[in-house]
Amino acid sequence: MYQTKAYAASSPASQLASTTIPRRDPTDLDVQIEILFCGICHSDIHQARDEWHDMMPTVYPCVPGHEIVGRVTRIGSAVSKFAVGDIVGVGCMVGADHDCPTCREGFEQFSPGTTFTYNSPDKHGTAPVTYGGYSDSIVVEEGAVLRVPANLDLAGAAPLLCAGITTYSPLKRNAVGPGKKVGVVGLGGLGHMGVKLAHAMGAHVVVFSRSMSKQEDALRLGADEVVISTDANQMSKQAGTFDMILDTVSAEHDVNAYLNLLRRGGDMTLVGVPSKPIPVSSLALIFGNKSLSGSMIGGFAETQEMLDFCGEHGITSDVEVIGIRQINEAYERILKSDVKYRFSIDMASLKSE
Repeated sequence: MYQTKAYAASSPASQLASTTIPRRDPTDLDVQIEILFCGICHSDIHQARDEWHDMMPTVYPCVPGHEIVGRVTRIGSAVSKFAVGDIVGVGCMVGADHDCPTCREGFEQFSPGTTFTYNSPDKHGTAPVTYGGYSDSIVVEEGAVLRVPANLDLAGAAPLLCAGITTYSPLKRNAVGPGKKVGVVGLGGLGHMGVKLAHAMGAHVVVFSRSMSKQEDALRLGADEVVISTDANQMSKQAGTFDMILDTVSAEHDVNAYLNLLRRGGDMTLVGVPSKPIPVSSLALIFGNKSLSGSMIGGFAETQEMLDFCGEHGITSDVEVIGIRQINEAYERILKSDVKYRFSIDMASLKSE
């Protein structure tokens, strides 16, 4: 076991502050990684502030961060896929049993044997729970390590490990491609990735926004159209024309207004997490054999597939790079939607703490 620098929350009301945390020494099947960049996900804020207490209570100290890009510094004797010096990624999971039916089908994120990157019981006993990417280094099972394409900017690649796979997976599942019309609700950290990916897949992409202030950015990111969701006339013109709608909004909103825009057999997938249940009209689904679904990240193989796709198309997240001391300010700015479109922490800044 060794000690490494990190930033952690010590209580729901506390700001994140410098600390040290234990990491296990790599086993035969482990990869030790020097963390270079770590994206900030809204889930980090929820966890640090124990806002999901009823579902997954936070254990303190809490070191968030599951959008990790780094360099391999040490490998176990049985590791075969990676070598010292490789640039790799770690997403929302750092381990799985790999042998259960769910894992064998490629859905490790739903397996009871999966270890999440932070605030998950640490099966190695190094600490009460796992600690995430706001730290100097991390030790991860080889099967949870992903290869980052060499042509991608590392700061912008970090958010792909959550925001990228969260949007890629439902787009792929809906066979998005040429000839398909895809709507993206919300143009934030998730939404801007949805636009980039759907555009690269060849779909006709429409962004729904509450104001025209995001039109220029939406078109720059790859959207073909922007529809003002508060304009009843604009919305009615889109009725029955969408093969898929990707809903990235975490605030309360009317999903029924978007269900009416789906074609027969169309799907609306939720990837945002509103704090309260959302009313859904059964009639909006029944008339047209439409479906309303949800999606949560992706398994290891699908996440690697997403990274390879992004490498092929030169896709990264639009990021604002910050130092670790700006983390608390960044949290507040995220809550105000004051970032385009994701923060990425330069973890070299932790060395001076």
